[in-house]
Amino acid sequence: MPLSLLACLLALLVLRGLATNEAFHDSRIAISVDKTTVPDDLLKGGPIIDARGAKNEHPVSYHIPDRTVVLSFDDGPSPEWTPKILEVLAARNIRADFFVTGAMTTRNPELIRQIVAGGHELGVHTFTHPDLVYQSHARMSWELAQTQLALAGVAGVHSALFRPPYSSDASALDDWNYPVIKYVGARGYLTAFIDRDTDDWKRPGVEEIVKAAMPSRPGAGELILLHDAGGDRTQTIAALVQIIDKLQAQGYRFTTISDALGASSATVPVHGFQLWAGKGFIWATQFAVHTLPVLVALLALVGFLNFGRFALMLVLAPIHARRSKRRDLWGPPVTEPVTVLVPAYNERECIANTLASLAVSDHPIEVIVIDDGSTDGTADIVEEMDLPFVRLIRQVNGGKSSALNTGIAAASYDIIVMMDGDTVFEPSTVRELVQPFGDPAIGAVAGNAKVGNRESLIGAWQHIEYVLGHNLDRRMYDMLGVIPTIPGAVGAFRKEALRQTGGMSDDTLAEDTDITIAVLCDGWRIVYAERARAWTEAPASLQQLWSQRYRWSYGSMQAMWKHRGAVTSRGPAGRFGRIGLPLVVLFGVVAPLLAPLVDLFLLYGVLFGDAPITLTSWGGFILLQAALSWYAFRLDGEKPWHLISLPIQQLVYRQLMYIVLLQSAITAMTGGRLRWQKLRRTGEVAVPVEARP
Repeated sequence: MPLSLLACLLALLVLRGLATNEAFHDSRIAISVDKTTVPDDLLKGGPIIDARGAKNEHPVSYHIPDRTVVLSFDDGPSPEWTPKILEVLAARNIRADFFVTGAMTTRNPELIRQIVAGGHELGVHTFTHPDLVYQSHARMSWELAQTQLALAGVAGVHSALFRPPYSSDASALDDWNYPVIKYVGARGYLTAFIDRDTDDWKRPGVEEIVKAAMPSRPGAGELILLHDAGGDRTQTIAALVQIIDKLQAQGYRFTTISDALGASSATVPVHGFQLWAGKGFIWATQFAVHTLPVLVALLALVGFLNFGRFALMLVLAPIHARRSKRRDLWGPPVTEPVTVLVPAYNERECIANTLASLAVSDHPIEVIVIDDGSTDGTADIVEEMDLPFVRLIRQVNGGKSSALNTGIAAASYDIIVMMDGDTVFEPSTVRELVQPFGDPAIGAVAGNAKVGNRESLIGAWQHIEYVLGHNLDRRMYDMLGVIPTIPGAVGAFRKEALRQTGGMSDDTLAEDTDITIAVLCDGWRIVYAERARAWTEAPASLQQLWSQRYRWSYGSMQAMWKHRGAVTSRGPAGRFGRIGLPLVVLFGVVAPLLAPLVDLFLLYGVLFGDAPITLTSWGGFILLQAALSWYAFRLDGEKPWHLISLPIQQLVYRQLMYIVLLQSAITAMTGGRLRWQKLRRTGEVAVPVEARP
């Protein structure tokens, strides 16, 4: 469903681009002088060429009868100029031919209906107005078919008349465009060139336009070319009145091409599937045209949110970094023992590394491993290690929240550190994590989770995300006093804060976000300890990554919805509800949900717009992202060489995260339920050598 939604949005952009002649636009114009394949009788014949059916091999041409004039208008209909031309024609009871483009037809359906209602004849002038000499047969067929589809949708008609863009009189036929005439003729079209080209599109002056429209010899029939779109047609309208008056004074009659040839009208009604297919196409195109301003507004919102977030990070992160260097920031050092809870479910690959890292902690700890019904022998490994500071509690599988609550109840100390069973701590992690509890107002502390298996491409992408998207965010939220999530891999709580909020809840799949918001709303402060580093094993495959992020996104939305009442609350809960929750929703949900618009417009701009400008803009955004990422890496003491994969991350990884979030939002809005999804671990993560003392 997320992919379908993105595909539909891209289709809307393309439909709108077709209606505005942006998509598939080709401005090339062919110039040829060779006429070796064009029969002489066509070069010297009339402006109407019939290459239909049996005549395809030997096309014939027709002249407009003497004392007969056909007025033809190209490139419309235009909402500004076509109505004025129709008024002039109606006032003089004259019918004419309008060779319309499909793009203009979809944008101005009512004008097509007015043309048909006025008894005028319609002709096909392609959909996007390209020179068909450069186009493939498939493209030519598409140009014709889409224009017919548009005519059927707006007026319930098709047309058997065709005029190539950039065409002139029959004598201009050459070896390049002659095959085009035969191709469209084989598809049932009568091709209409011209006798007199007024060049009104150049705006040479009313007198010049009128002069150019006059017959080449007295009484000669004429097919005259004018334009009702493509620019300022003021001179065209003024000249049209004079052309009609002068030729009527000379005894000319005005009619359509079909009537001049003694044939039935080329504009014929359609029914059934063709009619409804056309209506569907027009409805979709009109929807796309009217939707674009909304998409542009949402795109602007995405830009505002992203640049706003960047600005907040750049302002607040340095302040946080300077503050973190103060060792006396939280008061006297915290030296008393703490309890470390390790909930474990099928962690046989990782649990030994986890406990081994705790064994070298430079802060006094007790460790409680809560085996949540593991079936792979995790608890047996813990027992075999026989570490004196470790207690093992076995329980029937009840989920992570249940395991943590069991550990909280068994904890001996007032400060409780929580970590995952696939995580390893540095020797100083616990000590750094608990120092902020020297301030009695601190209820919880978020640590610095790092990707341990960062050597693969997927791992490197997640490493960038953790440093930039998680830790730099936490610096910002810390300065604002609204950290929304303490990572399950490394976090600490006062036991009293957990007791007051009712402990860990299984109401959501993001128990870490749920408890963090609950502690904030209860009036406790939460801070970020950047030196409290934990090394976790990130998902090693796209499938595992999808499962993890799907659960995170869905659970976070559940937690936000659960605590939505904070918006109208007073006191500490109200502060988070009116500052923290809106920021989390805007930066964590709204901006990522709308971010695919950036990529859709990027793709559209590259394919159908100004590719150099589009790619330059995107490159500028990547450079800004790279600069911010470099700064985040510098603050975190990380080597920036992993940023070499940032451009690919923006093209691949970021899109995957969009789709995950979209799927989570769709699941939430449709009332779906998502089960806990256990990731497969390898146990390859240990404290990196450079991180050890």
